[in-house]
Amino acid sequence: MIDETLLEAEEKMERAIEVAQNDFSHIRSGRANAGMFNQILVDYYGAPTPLQQLASVAVPEARTVTISPYDRSAIQAIDRALRESDLGVNPTDDGQFLRINLPPLTEERRRDYVKLARTKAEDARISIRSVRRKAKDELDRIKKDGEAGEDEVERAEKELEAVTKRHTDLVDQLLEAKEKDLLEV
Repeated sequence: MIDETLLEAEEKMERAIEVAQNDFSHIRSGRANAGMFNQILVDYYGAPTPLQQLASVAVPEARTVTISPYDRSAIQAIDRALRESDLGVNPTDDGQFLRINLPPLTEERRRDYVKLARTKAEDARISIRSVRRKAKDELDRIKKDGEAGEDEVERAEKELEAVTKRHTDLVDQLLEAKEKDLLEV
């Protein structure tokens, strides 16, 4: 029972790390990356559809992105979705695909992105601590009900703290790497 609780907590913490990595990949840095467009929804025949389902996204150069729609009739809808997104991009349509030239980030915009990255990291830490709290409550219940001895529960609590620290440290490392990437000119 104790091992199951610890295993479940670790799995949930791993998912929190994955979400943080995904969130960080959506924050634009100085270079183009296809992950920036993962959250774009396009109004395709009245249904919000993820951009990846409608087009392929390629990064031929450091500051250039090309988007090739699978269905040429969707090019205007994709263009509109990109212009309305919070990415601040202005695609050009050449009939076959959309080309996006990413302007260099200003210092102020970089600072805003660092703040956003810190917010996402704190969300991940909160999620990890929430998982720890629920696992600790479960361990306390196990101890109270007499399903396991006090020594076993204490050992499990120490292991839970170590797992929590390892995952929060990983979030800090991810944040540090993203900040470095964002502030690099």
